[in-house]
Amino acid sequence: MSMAADERNARAPWALAAPALMLFVGVLLIPLAMTVMLSFHDWGQYKGIEPVFILKNWKEIATDPYYAEMFWRTFRIAILTTLLTALLGAPEAYILNRMDGRWKSIFLLVILGPLLISVVARTLGWALLFGGNNGLVNKLLMSAGVISSPIPFMFTETGMVVALAHVMMPFMVLSVWAALQRLDPQIENAAMSLGAGPITTIRRIIMPQIMPGVLSGAIIVFSLSASAFATPAIIGGRRLKVAATLAYDEFLNTLNWPLGAAVATLLLVALVLIVVGSNALIERRYAEVFR
Repeated sequence: MSMAADERNARAPWALAAPALMLFVGVLLIPLAMTVMLSFHDWGQYKGIEPVFILKNWKEIATDPYYAEMFWRTFRIAILTTLLTALLGAPEAYILNRMDGRWKSIFLLVILGPLLISVVARTLGWALLFGGNNGLVNKLLMSAGVISSPIPFMFTETGMVVALAHVMMPFMVLSVWAALQRLDPQIENAAMSLGAGPITTIRRIIMPQIMPGVLSGAIIVFSLSASAFATPAIIGGRRLKVAATLAYDEFLNTLNWPLGAAVATLLLVALVLIVVGSNALIERRYAEVFR
C-alpha cells in the first residue's frame, strides 16, 4: 500500500505540470523547431519554398558583409540602450527607494505607467517630439535660436537608442529596486557615522550590493532591445535595419521565408548564448547574493 502511495506521490508533480508542459511544447518548442528546419530549405521567386536540406541561407549570411553589419548594428544599439538605462535607472531606483511611502507609490506608478501604453504609441510620441522639421522640440529650439537646423532623430541610431531606453527603463529600475530591498539602511548610516562621505558610501557600500540587480536588469534590457521590432521599425525605418526588422521583411515583403528563418534563428542562438553566459558569470561572481 505504501509503495503504491509513493508511486502516486512521485507521479503527482508530473501530472500537475503536464498541462503547462504541453502548452510550452506546443506554442514554443514546436514553432522554434519548425523555424530552424525552415532555415535549411531552398527558396526561389518562381518555385517558392522547396523542402530540401541546403546551407545556402547560412552561407549567404556568413559571407555577405551586409548581414554582419546588420547584426553588429543590432547588438551595438542593444549595448548602448543597456548602458543608458543603467546610468539613468540605477540612480532613479535609489531615489525611489529613499522616498516616503506615499511618494514612493506615486512615483512607482509613474515608472510603471509606460508599460501600460503600447510600444507603438510611445515610439510615435518620440517621433512627434523630435521627428524632422515638424517635431515639437526641434521647432521650439529653432524658434528660440538655440539650434539652426533640426536635431536628427528619425532614421538614426541615436533616435533608436533613446526610444528603446524609454521603453526598457522600467525593467532596469525594477531590477535595481528589488536589489535595494536587500540593503539594510543601517549599514549606510553606520558608514556615514564612521566618516565616510556620500560618494564613498555609494561607491563602497551601495554599489557592490546593488550590482547584481544592475547586471540582472542589463541582461533583460539587452535581450529585449536586441529582439525589439516596433521601435526600430518606426524610428529606424527601412534605412537602418536590425535583425528583427530584417527577418520581418524577408518573411512578409520578399517572401523569402527560409532566409528570414535563418536570420531569426541566428539572433535567437546569439541571444541565448549571451544571456546564459552572462547569467552564469553573474551568479558565479555574486554567489552569496543568490543563495
